[in-house]
Amino acid sequence: MSYLKFDKKQLVNLEYSLQREILHTNRAGSYSCTTLSGCNTRKYHGLLVCPNHTLDGGKHVLLSSLDTTIIQHGAEFNLGIHKFSGDLYEPRGHKYIRDFSTDAIAMLTYRVGGVVLTKELLLVEKTEQVLIRYTLVDANSPTRLRFKPFLAFRNMHHLSKSNLYANTRYEKIKNGIKIQLYDGYPYLHMQLSKCEEYIANPDWYYNVEYYKEQARGYEYTEDLYTPGYFEAEIKKGESIIFSASTSESSPAQFKRKFNAELEKKTPRSSFFGCLKNSAEQFVVKTDHFTDLQAGYPWYNGRINQTFVALPGLSLAIEDQRLIKNILKSNIARIKNGLFPSKWGRFIPDYHAADTPLWFFWTIQQLTDELGGKAEVWKNYRKTFINILEAYKNGTDFNIRMDEDALINAEYTGVALTWMNAYSHNQPVTPRYGKAVEINALWYNALCYFIELAGMAGDQKLAAQWQLLADQTSKSFIETFWDEEKGYLADCVNKEQSDWSVRPNQVIASAMPYSPLTKEMKKSVLSLAKKDLLTPKGLRTLSPRNPLYKGIYEGNEQQREEAMHQGSVFPWLIGFFIEAYLEVHGRGGLSFVQKIMDGFEEEMTSGCIGSISELYNGNPPHIGKGAISQAWNIGEILRVYHIIDNFNS
Repeated sequence: MSYLKFDKKQLVNLEYSLQREILHTNRAGSYSCTTLSGCNTRKYHGLLVCPNHTLDGGKHVLLSSLDTTIIQHGAEFNLGIHKFSGDLYEPRGHKYIRDFSTDAIAMLTYRVGGVVLTKELLLVEKTEQVLIRYTLVDANSPTRLRFKPFLAFRNMHHLSKSNLYANTRYEKIKNGIKIQLYDGYPYLHMQLSKCEEYIANPDWYYNVEYYKEQARGYEYTEDLYTPGYFEAEIKKGESIIFSASTSESSPAQFKRKFNAELEKKTPRSSFFGCLKNSAEQFVVKTDHFTDLQAGYPWYNGRINQTFVALPGLSLAIEDQRLIKNILKSNIARIKNGLFPSKWGRFIPDYHAADTPLWFFWTIQQLTDELGGKAEVWKNYRKTFINILEAYKNGTDFNIRMDEDALINAEYTGVALTWMNAYSHNQPVTPRYGKAVEINALWYNALCYFIELAGMAGDQKLAAQWQLLADQTSKSFIETFWDEEKGYLADCVNKEQSDWSVRPNQVIASAMPYSPLTKEMKKSVLSLAKKDLLTPKGLRTLSPRNPLYKGIYEGNEQQREEAMHQGSVFPWLIGFFIEAYLEVHGRGGLSFVQKIMDGFEEEMTSGCIGSISELYNGNPPHIGKGAISQAWNIGEILRVYHIIDNFNS
């Protein structure tokens, strides 16, 4: 019996099926994503979405969707569905859905009279190819299938419109056609494992709507091109595979390739299986680098998120060479002791004050996986020194160590911490000055470096940095702690302290090396439990704060204003639970286990088998933002490892 269970009676209900999304990736930057019903609700949805380095380096939707029609005795039953204006859904193929399961991959079961047809989709690993397998489980009469592809050929952030410039000419290939709508794009090769006929019937479908883009304040209608359709007879027990790829393939190999790829998939037979399956989707391996996608569908890389995610994801990926290559790729990007904020098609910016310090924490967490302390010192010593010296002496964007040995980061108009949302081109939460989590990370980095230097026998180097670490510890308490309030200031700029209750002090409490006493940590966690804790993670701001925004919705500006002013981020729960168990020991296990149960519920809602980028601060804490985020998956995996260690 499948671990993930869905209400069969609700599958034909669009309010149910449109809220559940299915994601597949090829571990090389391409993805396939749509809703359970097959109706695209985002401009980012598509059956084959691939990077295009020829044009802009961004991801482009080639194949938007595929309508499948069952034909018996001249009667046609179209299983497709698209939304048009006026809440019109056509051709309403969702009404034929009878079952949905997702073990290794998703399977939809359709029933039309006496016909039972299943549909399964996967992406071929490291290849820009989607395979969709249709199997006729039952039929009482001769049956044919018709396949009509809908093409977009556009950047995933944009929308396509009918035009006279599209190159609608196609070329026949084995069991299919290839077509290239615009220059700069690869040919899209569409083939069947069994094809009896292709009918050219060029047409545009106008004003297809994506209501989730409408809700986000973006343009939401587009025109999709259909070149024609394929038809083939299918017998009971037979499978036909549709392939869409940027290169021609041998149709005779489709079935073998589908089964081979299916064998590689991690079964979603448990909560850990779901997390592991999701973790593997974030890996991106190209000819030039290996890294993690921060989230799907619209993110590329966010390097601070990579470092936070990596320790937890490594528990699922279990590939030491892969982990080392991700670290190697990012080390190559360092400039003046800083990492760029992101990778991808963007011009690199080096204004993330936290990312280099997260690098220390990541290596610290992965010490055993990287071969032990001696190997870590050998391989990363120069990088460590480069970063520490840059912070000590001052680097770009006025990121520097002050006389009190704390890190000050202030650059007008630029958000230098992970809370980097902007409204009207200004940071929503500037946090200029000394941010609490950055200085906790700084102290932890110093102590970890001293530990490694001492282990390596370099006592002179260890002693040199120990004086600085001692001063940092003393200054941290003097600057951030208030005995009467019983918690840490979020940020201090000169003599002004921001006492907003935010989760950054929880991160500070959970560092392996922390200047806080156990009683201080207990007090911080008590406040966080009261004001910030939800079943989906920690709020970014206490609801008692007048700036609190409990709903993440509206246009881009409104969403940005809410992102770090009350929205819930699941990855933060890792630091809360880690610190909570350190303070309360085994006595806190039952409490933290109840917290984690809230995430298991997410496996059958939102992006199936994964966890959304963030959630509303107000109950019922609905998932928002990107549908699947790496550091959320990573930290939840790490928490379960921490809990297992306590149990054992």
